[in-house]
Amino acid sequence: MNDHKDSFSQYILEQLAPLGELKIGRFFGGKSIKYQNKQFCMLMKNRLYFRVSRNNLSDYLDNGSEPFSYLTKNGRVQVKKYYEVPADVLDDIDALRTWAKRAIEAAFK
Repeated sequence: MNDHKDSFSQYILEQLAPLGELKIGRFFGGKSIKYQNKQFCMLMKNRLYFRVSRNNLSDYLDNGSEPFSYLTKNGRVQVKKYYEVPADVLDDIDALRTWAKRAIEAAFK
């Protein structure tokens, strides 16, 4: 199962490589991708999440995306700085890179 997760993160890293020098690292139970030391992407349980800001949040909401969330003993916590990338964006390399650029911009705000 870890091989599958690693292949997903490698696939995403390869698709985003034209954006510049990216660094992938461990992040809690998943991976993070950084551009110029700013995290703009999380990969958790084979799901891709990009950083959002008020400039791109509506794109995610319009596509029915949910924020990253996790369970604690006190209930579910939503991390509204990161939203799941829609499947149709994952399937379109140009769209994926465009959304990633917007996520990078959001990370620098």
